[in-house]
Amino acid sequence: VTITTRQLVSHLSGIRHYEKDITKVKEEKEKANRALKLTKSHQDKEQKAKEGKGTENTDCVKQKKEHDSETKGRNSKPGRNDKEFEQEEYYLKEKFESVIESLKIFKNDPLFFKPGDQFLYSTYGFTLLSAVVERASGQKFTDYMLKMFRDLDMLSTVLDDNEAMIYNRARCYIYNKKGRLVNAPYVDNSYKWAGGGFLSSVGDLLKFGNALLYSYQAGQFQNKNSKLLPGYLKPSTVAMMWTPVPKTEVSWDRDGQYAMAWAVVEKNQQCGCCRQQRHYAFHTGGAVGASSVLLILPEELDPEAGGPWPVAPPRGVVVTIICNMQSVSLNSTALKIAREFDREKQAQ
Repeated sequence: VTITTRQLVSHLSGIRHYEKDITKVKEEKEKANRALKLTKSHQDKEQKAKEGKGTENTDCVKQKKEHDSETKGRNSKPGRNDKEFEQEEYYLKEKFESVIESLKIFKNDPLFFKPGDQFLYSTYGFTLLSAVVERASGQKFTDYMLKMFRDLDMLSTVLDDNEAMIYNRARCYIYNKKGRLVNAPYVDNSYKWAGGGFLSSVGDLLKFGNALLYSYQAGQFQNKNSKLLPGYLKPSTVAMMWTPVPKTEVSWDRDGQYAMAWAVVEKNQQCGCCRQQRHYAFHTGGAVGASSVLLILPEELDPEAGGPWPVAPPRGVVVTIICNMQSVSLNSTALKIAREFDREKQAQ
């Protein structure tokens, strides 16, 4: 078969995740689909009841839906279930000298499906993607990424290397089987730098989000302001990254679809005076002892609007949360924060 880099970045490659048994993966997917259908059925009943009784309880219904979404999204990556952190490969302690070497973990395993046919979130798909970057750039993947972080002024973003002395590195925590808070076990992430091997800070992730937002909007401003510097990426590149890819799915946000290494929600309003869905891009992260989220809510710009042109990009809200605790749901919280700042901006 042929596996493309686009399939890798959209998790359509067929390469396995941590679970090696395809039967178990199918069972978990079927359970998730059944739960989603039940949730949608319940929401439809609520909508009919609301239409029949008026809109006095709109806020209560909204809060309940957000709570349900938060509960459903406790696991921070697509396809993740409560038992995922029981997979042995999460706790590898072997040191790999290169990403090419780390391919041996899964390179002889069968594909779960023909590339392009189905969606399966795969950390190892990103390990293979990092090997592609290494060969295409002609340098070590880690060196390539650290140079990029330096270009973006993300000076606190480094490899999660156990041997290195990293200033202000946080300790990570988990709850044990008795529900007690304990230190997270030692792991070596050199087998998955691309899929979960970097340490960062809230400040650096905000810089990353703003760099993407600037790149996304720069094309709209350059026609009005010739002095504006170009973005780190072309506007068309970011737009492509934030465009939903067919056959993908997002389990932690019922409005979301998966794109290229990002989950996205598209702008949508089906009827007047009904729920408005804003366009935003986001992704959660989960590792042994840590959870995170980065959400970008672009401001809606109208190039055809009259009057003074707004100040230069980035225009919008970027929210990031990093928690040194395992299996913490952060997506719904980040979205609520983004909406609050957005409402405040519109009210001014």
